[in-house]
Amino acid sequence: MEYNNIISELKNNKVHPVYFLSGEEPFFIDKISSYLEKNLLSNEEKSFDQHILYGNETDINTIISYAKRFPMIAKKQLVIVKEAQNLKKIEDITSYLKKPQPSTVLAFCHKYKKIDKRKSIYSILAKNSIYFESKTLYANQVAELVSSLLKEQGFTISQESLAILCETLGNNLTKINKEIEKLTIALPNKSEITPNLIEEHIGISKEYNNFELQKAIGKKDFLKAQKIVKHFSLDPIANPLVVTIGILYSYFSKLLIFHNTIDKSKMNIARILKVNPYFVNDYSLGANKYSNSKCIEAISHLKKCDLSSKGINNSNTSSGELLKELVFKIMH
Repeated sequence: MEYNNIISELKNNKVHPVYFLSGEEPFFIDKISSYLEKNLLSNEEKSFDQHILYGNETDINTIISYAKRFPMIAKKQLVIVKEAQNLKKIEDITSYLKKPQPSTVLAFCHKYKKIDKRKSIYSILAKNSIYFESKTLYANQVAELVSSLLKEQGFTISQESLAILCETLGNNLTKINKEIEKLTIALPNKSEITPNLIEEHIGISKEYNNFELQKAIGKKDFLKAQKIVKHFSLDPIANPLVVTIGILYSYFSKLLIFHNTIDKSKMNIARILKVNPYFVNDYSLGANKYSNSKCIEAISHLKKCDLSSKGINNSNTSSGELLKELVFKIMH
């Protein structure tokens, strides 16, 4: 079952006896378990009928023992097993799954990895529980999620601001959510999130960030690119070279795909590159500035810079100098 479907059912008071929440992306797992923890029982009922267990402190027999109890004052009891990926012999839960206690809601939070689908426990979970697999999102999916989260809270965000957030924070949804909370706490409802507000409340410069560097390189605006590089070199901890290399690698990889895509219509390019249609023009401009061979050359420079930044090739050059040299080579 998908995340939105699970939350929608819970909001409509439709709950199931067992939820098994697994996968590489912890954000959605935390959101679902948090919703259960906050909303399934009243504050009075929680004292008697809500139990939080941890995988590295418990075992399957103890979990089953809790799950088979009857609620004391509520209609249902809630048992949440956090850090369930640390449980030993997790397959022993299959006996309970085949006949779960109707008055218990048992939720497993199995983070950072998924159940091996070749094992019998997976088929039993898929059949006898609400099995949810939380997958790492693509960049365009992260942007859609951020926009949706803000909309739920009564805020809007410009595409430029969305790009600054996503390009700078990557696809770490937990981190992004924390930064969004900073904004929403500080701003009045129905505000539009602008680059200025992001700079003021989160500390991401509206002028000196990886998104602006990518744009400057794409336009071959050498002066602006060098200004950003200089700014990055003054604070390499806040602007890690490895992140910049990763973003530029993704950019030139997408330009290669753009060059080799026959149907260059806006919506098809957005689909193929997995980007918001708003940014397709940026890739079209970049493709005009960098030929297929130049993109391959840029990727080669990026790989060499990455090796040098890790101390390979006997390089003792600072990250600031490495970035300056990298940008010069790419743009010339």
